[in-house]
Parts: sequence; structure tokens; C-alpha cells
Amino acid sequence: MSLSTHVLDAASGKPAWGVVVRLESRDGTVLESGKTDKDGRITGWDAAEGVHRLVFEVEGPFYPEVAVTFRVTDPAEHYHVPLLLSPFAYSTYRGS
Repeated sequence: MSLSTHVLDAASGKPAWGVVVRLESRDGTVLESGKTDKDGRITGWDAAEGVHRLVFEVEGPFYPEVAVTFRVTDPAEHYHVPLLLSPFAYSTYRGS
């Protein structure tokens, strides 16, 4: 299963580069970690079937981090988990 993420700063309308992101298993074991590139993206991570969590260290004025928990049901599929940030809100969805 391949996993990617994309972080966008909704307040500026630009990619959020340099955001530290961790992929964790359900029990909190860190499986992958990295920083978003100049386009706000991380690609090429792998995760097995099961429940996982992406933890974004956003260091915003209200949210120091955002954790998105999701379930991998088909290891043959690609999973894309975007995060849209603003100073006092965030949104996510299952991307393509």
C-alpha cells in the first residue's frame, strides 16, 4: 500500500512546506517520519492493512499538532490523506 499526504495553508493559499509528519501504527509505533517538500507533499510511504495515524506537527497558534487516524482496508490501493490548515481550523479527506 502506498501512502501520500499534502498539506495546504488555507490562509495563504500556498503549500505548507517543512511540516514534520509522522506515520504511526495504532499503538503509537512510528513507522515513517519526514518533512513536507516545497509543494507541501510527502509521497512513497508504505503501511500495512489496519489502523494508522498521521501526526502533523503544525505548531499553529491553537493546534500544536493534528492527528488523523485512518484505516487501510486494501493494501493494493493508494491512500492519499490531504490536510488543509488555517490558524484556528483544519480539514481532511480521503484524496485520490
